[in-house]
Amino acid sequence: MKVEEAKFLAKKIMLAGEIPLLVGHFGVGKTDIARDIAEETGRKLIILVLSQMEPGDLIGLPARSEEKTVFLRPDWWPEDGNTLLFLDEINRAHRSVRNAIMQLLIDRRIHNHVLPEGTWIMAAMNPPEEEYDQADLITDPAFISRFFILEVNPDVSEWLEWAGKNGVSEEVRSFIKNYPEFLFPEKSLSLKTSLKPSPRSWYKLSNVLKTLTEEEKEKYGYVLAAGIVGPEAAKAFYDSFFQKTRVPSVERVLLKGEMEDMDDVHAANTLVLRVVDFLNKTDRTTLERNLNVISENLSKLAEKVPKESFYGILRFIVDESQKDGEKSDLFDKILEKMVEKEELRKMVSEI
Repeated sequence: MKVEEAKFLAKKIMLAGEIPLLVGHFGVGKTDIARDIAEETGRKLIILVLSQMEPGDLIGLPARSEEKTVFLRPDWWPEDGNTLLFLDEINRAHRSVRNAIMQLLIDRRIHNHVLPEGTWIMAAMNPPEEEYDQADLITDPAFISRFFILEVNPDVSEWLEWAGKNGVSEEVRSFIKNYPEFLFPEKSLSLKTSLKPSPRSWYKLSNVLKTLTEEEKEKYGYVLAAGIVGPEAAKAFYDSFFQKTRVPSVERVLLKGEMEDMDDVHAANTLVLRVVDFLNKTDRTTLERNLNVISENLSKLAEKVPKESFYGILRFIVDESQKDGEKSDLFDKILEKMVEKEELRKMVSEI
């Protein structure tokens, strides 16, 4: 997303008491976003470059007090709640530092130091790619689920506007305007970890949505949801409430074979999620009793939804058939019937 969009959403997220995590390549303006938000809201900005810190820098020095050991507040600790605490380079921080930060994210405290009420927290990191020096990849879902992830990509027109206001020379601005491909290398962003929905993530999403107008929800609903519950659940959520897409019930599709062509990828993905959930939760007796009709209707469904969407169902069935689970043999039988069709056999071979 553009820098201005990231700034808008980050402010809304913090207004709701949650924490945005800006992910972007160096130089895209992540720190500038924090500075702008602090200036616009009249808050003091405290920047912690976590890659340059040790646990002691966060906890403070130990001291003796009434026969007990306490920790003195570190010099950076906010004096009041009118503060924006910016945690930079969390992906380059040592694991011990991230463990200390975890307590800050969960309890808004570190040891005996409690953040003043109203303090905003914001974080930033580079994407986990080989070109960046990193302590280790952030793959802990308990850690990453504390954030709303906002992927920031520079926009040429935005940068040119910023450059004009910040004294960038006419020669440079003219060159970038004529050769925008040299502003930054085209790189896709990836956290190399899967965001999945949880009761906590839905609660956090609800908090932020309450701060948005209906128009803002429609404009930013998907990108907000994708940053906390993952893209699949976000698509289903967005389609259900904002696009009003009509998606047939799973029972109608799998048990009665009533379905139509679904060219809308979002609607198809919503149905795929429901089908997977149905197959996962249906008890063995029901699944065994309807095995033939479900297998037949799944094969029909493959012709009704985009191929990319149907892969989600196939991957689930293949994975379940290979597990040592209660219904593994049934999923294996479903797969056997489905691969009788050449097109489905090819799709399975690609998984």
